[in-house]
Amino acid sequence: MRIRIRPRFPVLALLLLAPSIPELLTGSTPISNLFFDPLAFAFGFGLDIALYGTGALLIREYCAAYGKGWPSVLLLGAAYGIAEEGIEVHTFFQTSGSPVGLLGSYGHLWGVNWLWALGLMTFHATYSIALPILLTQLWFPGVKSARWLDRGAIALLAGVFVLEVVGFGFLVGHGPSPAALAFFVALAAALIFLATRVPAGWLSVRPGPRRIGRWTLMVVGSLSFDAWAIVLVLAATHRVPAVVAAAFLVAVNLGVVAVIHSRVGAQGLDRSKYYFAVGMMGVLFLWDVAVEFSVPGILLVAAVFAYLLYRLGRTIARREAARVPSGATGTVG
Repeated sequence: MRIRIRPRFPVLALLLLAPSIPELLTGSTPISNLFFDPLAFAFGFGLDIALYGTGALLIREYCAAYGKGWPSVLLLGAAYGIAEEGIEVHTFFQTSGSPVGLLGSYGHLWGVNWLWALGLMTFHATYSIALPILLTQLWFPGVKSARWLDRGAIALLAGVFVLEVVGFGFLVGHGPSPAALAFFVALAAALIFLATRVPAGWLSVRPGPRRIGRWTLMVVGSLSFDAWAIVLVLAATHRVPAVVAAAFLVAVNLGVVAVIHSRVGAQGLDRSKYYFAVGMMGVLFLWDVAVEFSVPGILLVAAVFAYLLYRLGRTIARREAARVPSGATGTVG
């Protein structure tokens, strides 16, 4: 079977970004293991690439092949979250311990951590799938709409992804009941079906310039994770019913979508995407400093990502300057 992967740098960037943001930048996989136990780190991070990286590549490739937009990316990203957290590592059903913590009881009903499941589906859709794809597109705009993989490569990546999800699903404890497993498999299938049906232009940005300032757009980019952090605080107090916390989480994320749809314009869209991505990443930097600072090497990871974001901003600025005719003026707020 022939396997063709072109272009290689964007593929490699997405393979590495997809696991690095949710694992290295959150401290779930400490970067210090690279220095103190490099073999264990290489094995563990290799498994992360086989899960996150292949998942992001397959979703990106499907959307490129069939002309789908960000709604499809997010729907498929939510289905990815079910595959990882529900079918592979079973955190949807874990009642205590890391990583679920208090969310193993807050929002737990019929053997399922419903609030945790909602939060992790949202997190994986945005941070594990959509954000790495967005950043890769900004770095390599010339190939963002092209097919990167042939059928052989797609079959190989899909096989690796399914093998890891199903294989680890048999090894991990605290598994779901047959009814709970059937529900989440059906939910993932429904999300995939919706992703194939939703129009590519649904919720696309308005024509014209952006009608929201860059700092405000960065704040909007941070809101999804901000809302999740508030839910974690609510879990520690139990003063608010879990169903209210779930409604709050949904409302915030829908509000973010509404702001993008109504206030971000097609003019200077790459710059708007960049500001939004800075907001998404920036709140993780703050989280690392305020909460995860004790994880060895976490601040180094944050510094590396901050530098890469800075370089990306400079690259976009040079790209935009090259497109402006001589003597033209304009402002980006």
